[in-house]
Amino acid sequence: MNYAEFLSRKVAHVEQPGREITAEDVHPMLHGWQNELVRWAVRTGRAALWADTGMGKTVMQLEWARLSGDHPLIIAPLAVCQQTVREAAKLGIRAMYVKSYDDIDPLAGIQIHVTNYERLQSFPPAAFDAVVLDESSILKQSDGKTRSMLIDWAREVPHRLACSATPAPNDPEELTNQAEWLGRMSRTHMLAAYFIHDNDGWRLKGHARRPMMQWMAQWAVALTKPSDVGGDDTGYILPGLDVVPEIVHAEIEVEGQLFATDIGGVTGRAELRRRTIAARVDRAAKLVANEPGPWIMWCALNSEADALTAAIPGAVNVHGSLDPDEKARLLLAFADGEFDVLVTKPSIASQGLNYQHCSRMAFVGLGDSYEQYYQAIRRCYRYGQTKIVRAHVIVSDLESQIAANVARKEQQASQITTALVDEMKRVRERRVSA
Repeated sequence: MNYAEFLSRKVAHVEQPGREITAEDVHPMLHGWQNELVRWAVRTGRAALWADTGMGKTVMQLEWARLSGDHPLIIAPLAVCQQTVREAAKLGIRAMYVKSYDDIDPLAGIQIHVTNYERLQSFPPAAFDAVVLDESSILKQSDGKTRSMLIDWAREVPHRLACSATPAPNDPEELTNQAEWLGRMSRTHMLAAYFIHDNDGWRLKGHARRPMMQWMAQWAVALTKPSDVGGDDTGYILPGLDVVPEIVHAEIEVEGQLFATDIGGVTGRAELRRRTIAARVDRAAKLVANEPGPWIMWCALNSEADALTAAIPGAVNVHGSLDPDEKARLLLAFADGEFDVLVTKPSIASQGLNYQHCSRMAFVGLGDSYEQYYQAIRRCYRYGQTKIVRAHVIVSDLESQIAANVARKEQQASQITTALVDEMKRVRERRVSA
């Protein structure tokens, strides 16, 4: 069998072990295009739904879980679990957050159980016939042990849905992990089929791009707006995003230099951040004082978070050492308007949370993760936002290279996602017309 025949065989043999349902089976609250995606995912059985933030991913996964299995489970980040239960209630679904399998009462009439990643291993996979992996990018972000656990745990569950807002189509690690979690192809086989390894790491083979997209389009859908899947974009065109650079001067002396011109890698960057905390926090505090109301302060260091909380009256610091349940409670309390200024890290609160009531945020320093930066902005810049979102990026003048790097990644990611959406749209149109 030659390479072309191998790819052709893979495309032709993607089975669809799901259920057939009708449009009337789906809750009428969903838009027509969401209804169609749910029916496709239920029919596909093991599917990936890569829907940009604000596309209603939570309601679609809830309906998928309700319609796909008799004993469904949704696995989500801790801070998102209670929000998922709230969304279920809007659909008339009885959902419950559970910390262990012993919390499940088969006589309680709960239709969907929800738990967080950290507690999953206490749940026997054989007890469930449908599972949703919410924020499935965890398969890339987590360590190898967690990734392997998630793949092994779900291996025998017949119906699986992987949901993510920011899949990286050019990232072999993310694509192969999601394909393997869904049981579509092992990481090893997918790398051999579609990628090549060189000095820059794994990259797509030039002639493999179209065959891979055609194969993926049978079990994955990517969309950035409703029209990507034939829907109406009315109401989904956001008011706008204004990224505002806030450059503070860094009074740094570097041995052997008359002027500091380089931050010296990771170690130098960390030292620079520590030495410019006061200036960056002062700028952030003045922003809040000049325009009171809901704000999110994104930081990377504990010392930044502590300084921001001290400098901004009423600010609440949601940090990693908090009790998990208290952390989740505070993140929901901000959504409910119980306090105006949330101080936290993208690693804690950048995924899955709905903060459309807030239109102002500040990054008090930037990390290198484009995905975390994107997700952080999208907590506010999402469907339902009625105001222009302003994201202030507060960095020292010596860190401007970091801001430029994030901007470059943003442009690259946009181009790649557009290419994937266009290819899947072509495949979908051919399938509909066939």
